[in-house]
Amino acid sequence: MDEKELQFILQEGEGLKIEFKEQFDKSLADDLVAFANSSGGKIFLGVNDRGIVEPVSNINQLKSQVQDLAKNCDPSVEIELESFKNILIITIPEGKDKPYKCKNGFFVRLGPNSQKMTRNQIIEVSVSECKIRFDEQINRKFNFKKDFSAEKFRAYLKKANLTENLSTLEILDNLGVMVDTKINNAGILFFAKTPRYFLMQAEVSCIRFSGVERVDIIDRLNFTGDIIENIDQAIKFVQRNTRTRYEIKAIERKEIPEYPLEAVREAIINAVMHRDYFQTGASVSVDIFDDRLEISNPGGLPKGLDKNNFGKKGVRRNPLIADLLYRVRYVEKAGTGINRIKKSLKEAGLPAPKIEFNGFFTITFFPPEPINEPLNGPLTEPLNGPLTEIINLIKTGQKVNRKLIISKLGLSRTTATRYLLKLKKLGLIDFIGSDKAGYYILKSK
Repeated sequence: MDEKELQFILQEGEGLKIEFKEQFDKSLADDLVAFANSSGGKIFLGVNDRGIVEPVSNINQLKSQVQDLAKNCDPSVEIELESFKNILIITIPEGKDKPYKCKNGFFVRLGPNSQKMTRNQIIEVSVSECKIRFDEQINRKFNFKKDFSAEKFRAYLKKANLTENLSTLEILDNLGVMVDTKINNAGILFFAKTPRYFLMQAEVSCIRFSGVERVDIIDRLNFTGDIIENIDQAIKFVQRNTRTRYEIKAIERKEIPEYPLEAVREAIINAVMHRDYFQTGASVSVDIFDDRLEISNPGGLPKGLDKNNFGKKGVRRNPLIADLLYRVRYVEKAGTGINRIKKSLKEAGLPAPKIEFNGFFTITFFPPEPINEPLNGPLTEPLNGPLTEIINLIKTGQKVNRKLIISKLGLSRTTATRYLLKLKKLGLIDFIGSDKAGYYILKSK
C-alpha cells in the first residue's frame, strides 16, 4: 500500500470489496466471513464511513485481536494484515471452504454492505461448494416396504458379483444408501420401483432429429427407469439411430458404428453420474443430428474443476452414485473418462469432441465428414425393397399412414419413419391432413 493507492481507495469509498471501520469491535467478524463467503476484499480499520482517516493506536495489539477473531470463525478465515499510516489493512481472500460462520451467523457481501445470509443462500452456497450432496440426502417420502424393488436390488448384486450373505438392509447399509433405516437419493435412483415418482429429474431424454437443426423429430424417447436402465437404454437409442458401415476383409464382415460405442457409453455414463440433481427443471439429454451427436447434463463442472485442470483431475459431484456405478464396472477411476473418450475417437479416425460448460456440460461428437443425408444410406440408392413396397402400398388407394406401413410391411417404427423421410426428400410422396388422421399420397412426378 502506498499513499497514492490509499487516496484513490478513500476517494472511491466503500463497495463490494472495500469496507471502512473506524475502530475495532467484534462485529468485525461479520465482515470477515462476508468477504470469505463472497469474492474476497479489504477492511480498512481506522477509516470512518465518510472515507476520513481516524488513526488507530496499538497496531500490534489490534493485529492480535483481529487474528483471534478470524481464527474463531467456523471454519477459520484466512487473512493478511498490513499497517500504513496508523491504518490496519485486513485483506481477506475468497474462502476455499465456504460457507463461513461467525458468532452472529452466516454473512455475505452485497454491494457495500455485509448482510446476514438467508436459509436459501446458505443452502445454495453449501450445494455449490459440495458441502451438501444430493445423493446422500434422505428421501422421507420413500416407503421401503412399498417402494423398494427387490428385483432391481438382486440384479445389481449380480452385476457387482456380490453374494447375499447378509440381510438386504445390511447390504444396503454397506453400500451407503441406508441411513438409520431410511434410504437416500442414491438408493432411490438405483433401487426404487419408480425412481421418477420421487425424483422428477431422474430421466434421460433422447431425440433423433432430421437434418442439423432442432426442428423435425424422427424418433424420441424419455427413459425414466433406474440409473443403470436409463444408461443402457440411451446407449441402445444411439445405436439404433446412427449409421453403421461395414468393412469386409477376407470372409469376415466388421461393423463400424458412426460413433465409437465406448465413447458414447462413457459420455452418457458421465452425464448421468455428474449431473446436478438439485436442478429439477432439466434432464440429461442425448440429441442426434445428421452432422453431430450432443450429450449434455445440467450443472456444468463440479466445484474444484475448471478449464485448466479439466481432464487432468477427478472430482465427483455425486460420489455415492459414482461408487455404485464403479461397483458394477460402469466407471473406472476418477478423472479418466474424458481421456478415454478422446482416445476412442482418435482411434476411430474421428475429430476431437467439442466440450462446453456454462451451466450445462455438453460434449459433441462429429462424424468423419458432415453428412446431410437421411439416416442409414444415401438418397441415391436404388428405389427398391421396402421403398418400392411403400410406393406400391400407397398406389392401392388406401389411406396409408405410418401405422399401416408398419403393420403391412413388418417394419419397426424407426425404420418406417426413416424410409418415409427418404421418399419425402426424393419428392415422391407427401403427407396430407392432421397428424392423427392424415395419410401419405404420391406426388406427380
